[in-house]
Amino acid sequence: MNTLKVLTVTASVFAFLSAGKISDNRCSSKANDKEIVESNISNQRQILGSKDNKIQVALLLDTSNSMDGLIDQAKSRLWNIVNTLTTLKYNGQAPQVEIALYEYGNDGLKDENYIKQITPLTQDLDLVSEKLFALRTNGGNEYCGAVIRDASSNLKWDGNEKSMKLIYIAGNEPFDQGKISYKDVVSKAKTKNIYTNTIFCGSREEGIQSHWQNGASLGDGKYFNIDSDQKVIYIETPYDVKISQYNSKLNDTYISYGRRGSEMKNKQTTQDSNAEMQSASNAVERTVSKSKKNAYKNDHWDLVDKVEKDKSYISSIKEEELPSELKGKSKDEIKKIVAQKSADRDKIQKEIEVLARKRQEYIDVETKKRGNSEGDDLGKAIEKSIVELAKKNGYNF
Repeated sequence: MNTLKVLTVTASVFAFLSAGKISDNRCSSKANDKEIVESNISNQRQILGSKDNKIQVALLLDTSNSMDGLIDQAKSRLWNIVNTLTTLKYNGQAPQVEIALYEYGNDGLKDENYIKQITPLTQDLDLVSEKLFALRTNGGNEYCGAVIRDASSNLKWDGNEKSMKLIYIAGNEPFDQGKISYKDVVSKAKTKNIYTNTIFCGSREEGIQSHWQNGASLGDGKYFNIDSDQKVIYIETPYDVKISQYNSKLNDTYISYGRRGSEMKNKQTTQDSNAEMQSASNAVERTVSKSKKNAYKNDHWDLVDKVEKDKSYISSIKEEELPSELKGKSKDEIKKIVAQKSADRDKIQKEIEVLARKRQEYIDVETKKRGNSEGDDLGKAIEKSIVELAKKNGYNF
């Protein structure tokens, strides 16, 4: 009898424990299933988040004493470079364009390697222009390896393998100066699909002897030499005046918002003036750039761009964030005004696009007539390499 009771109790306990294990296994199985589902969702989000290609360009400019001409060429060619980038397509889509700016070789920089990131990779091209026009040259030591290492490591490069990631470094001192090996950093950048292109300010042979060509070869990029003191030569076209007239109309479609909105809108016109100060043709190039939605975006201060990015934004905007012309208006009234400005902008940008295409065709014909007797400047060198590298990576125009 006692033995039977013991067996009965033991069996009951065993059954209870077994049931507990089955329950635990079921819970564990459900937990695992949940983790797998969540992992799949996370992976899908990562894929969706990186599906759009980018074209990212980092400009590394020598700002030592002798480089005033180089900086002037950069000011004159910034918008031409942007316009070249915006013509690229991948599978019929125009990738987002981002530009970063570095200076190096300037004794005034508080860094042991005399380098400074001026802007991150950004679509705030007015910021890039502002900082570019603020650059000043000063004596110093030019450490190419150090600035390439910083740019290739610290900028937010896109993870999409189909995105184009380009470094352009320009200067006139030996490429191997400094403690950081250019060979190591250029090779490491290459593993991230970052192409290093070198532009030597001097004779072609001197650039080869001082390792600038080798830097480009290791980085799968292009090597160029330029005369940094050469003035940029522009080709005027019959379409320039008309495009310039559209610039003020385009500016009228911007509605500032936020604490610094008004300041940012003023910066837009300041950079218009900076471009015009370089030349009338440069101002035209900037206007063309401003018509490119994949490059010139200002959703951090312009309500039209912000609403295009976030359709529901107006519903949550605070009264104090509005510009004076929108204060006291209802949300519906604001939505109508923004929608009208957006439509106006689209129309103006399309008209500029048509004129810009005709303008470029005219320039191409004139350039062919002249040949290459004028030589390369910074902008031409970058433009040529962009075209070659784009074709190599499956992009078209």
